[in-house]
Amino acid sequence: MPLLVRSWNLFHGNADPPGRRGFLRQMIELVTHDGPDVVCLQELPVWALGKLGRWSRMHSVGAVARRPLAPLGGRALTALHHGLLRSAVVGEGTAILTRRPARDLGARVVGSRGLRRIAQAVELDDGTTVVNLHLDPDPTQLERAVALAGERAIVAGDTNVPSLGAAGFSPPLAGSIDQILVRGLALRAGPAPWPLERRTLGGRVLSDHAPVEALVE
Repeated sequence: MPLLVRSWNLFHGNADPPGRRGFLRQMIELVTHDGPDVVCLQELPVWALGKLGRWSRMHSVGAVARRPLAPLGGRALTALHHGLLRSAVVGEGTAILTRRPARDLGARVVGSRGLRRIAQAVELDDGTTVVNLHLDPDPTQLERAVALAGERAIVAGDTNVPSLGAAGFSPPLAGSIDQILVRGLALRAGPAPWPLERRTLGGRVLSDHAPVEALVE
């Protein structure tokens, strides 16, 4: 059966341009409402990692890239102005959402130049590895991230380098820093970014990144 796979850098729940209000829950509901099989998310506040399962009605595995400075009051402080504070006090994480339960393979630090960068992985029930990443503009970090991948693998996330691919994987999406790469699987459609109107809510464009999706088998 084909798998519908998506990846989205959520920009800490901000619209583009960012303002006082955050839209994180609306973003999660938007990207999962039609029942995708796998969704890789980047730039999440750490407090949200425990809420993703309820918001999405999917199974969720999260990983923390940067711990919050204010674990108990950071969310309320950020709510004063999401656009200005972003992840400054609430920390930052990534998450993989799956339609069926997946085995958590853990996370690996792939870079620490400025921000700590991680790649996380899960294994689907058919043995496919899913790797979710958020990198600096450093191609060597992608090499470290794909080391988590098995023979059948989906690697998705924000590489911060346009058109960056990995040896042995499908070609990258040209001109994009948000990628879905596969190995040992066939791309039936995509990867392709959502059109602007698909991530527009009440006249606001959600995130400064477009979700990218692909159908793989």
